[in-house]
Amino acid sequence: MKKYCLALDLKDEAALIAEYENWHKAENAWPEITASIKEAGIVDMEIYRTGNRLFMIMEVDDSFSFEIKKQQDLSNPKVQEWESLMLRFQQALPWAKPDEKWILMDQIYKLEK
Repeated sequence: MKKYCLALDLKDEAALIAEYENWHKAENAWPEITASIKEAGIVDMEIYRTGNRLFMIMEVDDSFSFEIKKQQDLSNPKVQEWESLMLRFQQALPWAKPDEKWILMDQIYKLEK
Protein backbone atom coordinates (compact mmCIF):
# COMPACT_ATOMS: atom_id res chain seq x y z
CA MET A 1 0.00 0.00 0.00
CA LYS A 2 1.17 3.48 -0.79
CA LYS A 3 -0.33 6.78 0.36
CA TYR A 4 -0.54 10.01 -1.64
CA CYS A 5 -1.67 13.42 -0.37
CA LEU A 6 -2.88 16.09 -2.76
CA ALA A 7 -4.20 19.64 -2.47
CA LEU A 8 -6.55 21.84 -4.47
CA ASP A 9 -8.41 25.08 -3.82
CA LEU A 10 -12.08 25.82 -4.23
CA LYS A 11 -13.36 29.18 -5.38
CA ASP A 12 -13.70 31.17 -2.17
CA GLU A 13 -17.49 31.57 -2.25
CA ALA A 14 -19.55 30.06 0.57
CA ALA A 15 -22.43 28.98 -1.69
CA LEU A 16 -20.09 27.20 -4.12
CA ILE A 17 -18.21 25.50 -1.27
CA ALA A 18 -21.50 24.27 0.22
CA GLU A 19 -22.64 22.94 -3.16
CA TYR A 20 -19.27 21.21 -3.70
CA GLU A 21 -19.58 19.52 -0.31
CA ASN A 22 -23.13 18.46 -1.16
CA TRP A 23 -21.93 16.75 -4.34
CA HIS A 24 -19.43 14.80 -2.23
CA LYS A 25 -21.93 13.39 0.28
CA ALA A 26 -22.16 9.59 0.11
CA GLU A 27 -25.79 9.70 -1.04
CA ASN A 28 -24.86 11.93 -3.99
CA ALA A 29 -21.92 9.83 -5.20
CA TRP A 30 -22.06 8.87 -8.86
CA PRO A 31 -21.55 5.09 -9.01
CA GLU A 32 -19.54 5.42 -12.23
CA ILE A 33 -17.07 7.76 -10.50
CA THR A 34 -16.73 5.47 -7.48
CA ALA A 35 -16.16 2.52 -9.85
CA SER A 36 -13.49 4.41 -11.82
CA ILE A 37 -11.65 5.26 -8.60
CA LYS A 38 -11.66 1.65 -7.39
CA GLU A 39 -10.77 0.22 -10.82
CA ALA A 40 -7.66 2.42 -10.89
CA GLY A 41 -6.28 0.72 -7.77
CA ILE A 42 -7.34 3.37 -5.27
CA VAL A 43 -8.25 1.44 -2.13
CA ASP A 44 -9.28 4.39 0.03
CA MET A 45 -9.82 8.10 -0.57
CA GLU A 46 -10.66 10.91 1.85
CA ILE A 47 -11.07 14.63 1.17
CA TYR A 48 -10.79 17.25 3.92
CA ARG A 49 -11.42 21.00 3.74
CA THR A 50 -10.25 24.05 5.64
CA GLY A 51 -11.51 27.36 4.31
CA ASN A 52 -11.36 26.91 0.55
CA ARG A 53 -8.36 24.52 0.60
CA LEU A 54 -8.98 20.82 -0.05
CA PHE A 55 -6.67 18.02 1.07
CA MET A 56 -7.04 14.52 -0.40
CA ILE A 57 -5.53 11.34 1.02
CA MET A 58 -5.40 8.34 -1.32
CA GLU A 59 -4.28 4.86 -0.38
CA VAL A 60 -3.45 2.81 -3.46
CA ASP A 61 -2.42 -0.73 -4.30
CA ASP A 62 0.54 -1.75 -6.46
CA SER A 63 -1.49 -1.47 -9.68
CA PHE A 64 -2.08 2.28 -9.29
CA SER A 65 -0.42 4.77 -11.64
CA PHE A 66 -1.22 8.47 -12.02
CA GLU A 67 -0.50 8.21 -15.76
CA ILE A 68 -2.82 5.24 -16.29
CA LYS A 69 -5.56 6.86 -14.17
CA LYS A 70 -5.31 10.02 -16.28
CA GLN A 71 -5.69 8.03 -19.52
CA GLN A 72 -8.62 6.05 -18.09
CA ASP A 73 -10.33 9.28 -17.03
CA LEU A 74 -9.83 10.91 -20.43
CA SER A 75 -11.52 7.97 -22.14
CA ASN A 76 -14.44 7.76 -19.68
CA PRO A 77 -17.34 10.08 -20.66
CA LYS A 78 -18.92 9.94 -17.19
CA VAL A 79 -15.64 10.95 -15.51
CA GLN A 80 -15.31 13.80 -18.02
CA GLU A 81 -18.88 14.91 -17.19
CA TRP A 82 -18.02 14.85 -13.46
CA GLU A 83 -14.78 16.77 -14.01
CA SER A 84 -16.62 19.44 -16.01
CA LEU A 85 -19.18 19.79 -13.23
CA MET A 86 -16.46 20.07 -10.54
CA LEU A 87 -14.59 22.71 -12.55
CA ARG A 88 -17.36 25.18 -11.56
CA PHE A 89 -16.13 24.96 -7.96
CA GLN A 90 -12.39 24.40 -8.24
CA GLN A 91 -9.47 26.71 -8.84
CA ALA A 92 -5.86 25.72 -9.28
CA LEU A 93 -3.28 26.42 -6.64
CA PRO A 94 -1.17 29.48 -7.55
CA TRP A 95 1.88 27.31 -8.37
CA ALA A 96 -0.01 24.74 -10.46
CA LYS A 97 1.00 24.10 -14.05
CA PRO A 98 -1.57 24.84 -16.77
CA ASP A 99 -4.41 22.27 -16.70
CA GLU A 100 -3.18 20.90 -13.36
CA LYS A 101 -5.74 20.68 -10.56
CA TRP A 102 -4.89 18.35 -7.69
CA ILE A 103 -1.24 18.87 -6.70
CA LEU A 104 0.79 16.09 -5.14
CA MET A 105 2.11 17.15 -1.74
CA ASP A 106 5.56 16.35 -0.35
CA GLN A 107 5.76 14.62 3.00
CA ILE A 108 7.90 16.70 5.35
CA TYR A 109 7.37 14.83 8.63
CA LYS A 110 6.40 11.36 9.84
CA LEU A 111 6.12 10.30 13.44
CA GLU A 112 8.34 7.31 13.98
CA LYS A 113 6.88 4.42 15.97
